Amino acid sequence: MIHKLQKPPDILIRSAILTQFASDERIANINLRVGVVNGIAHLAGVVSSIEIRSAAADLASDVQGVRGVVNRIEAPGAPSPGRSINLNFEINKENIDYE
Repeated sequence: MIHKLQKPPDILIRSAILTQFASDERIANINLRVGVVNGIAHLAGVVSSIEIRSAAADLASDVQGVRGVVNRIEAPGAPSPGRSINLNFEINKENIDYE
């Protein structure tokens, strides 16, 4: 008989990540946001150091069922979690041939 291992539902993964955070003295009192979609943990919030940012990602990635971590936690010296996209394209009307 073959038994398939079922992956834990996202809500259980999120709960396990929050439990990990609560048990770590570096992160326990920081208001981090955690979401999980299809096993991918999404972390957000603001911390005081890049070390704490990395620790949060490490703790999340150690949770069973986590397939990846998107770390959007802001910290001094960390890469910007947001992206700026400029969609203001100028069209040079002189080069358009209207027939």
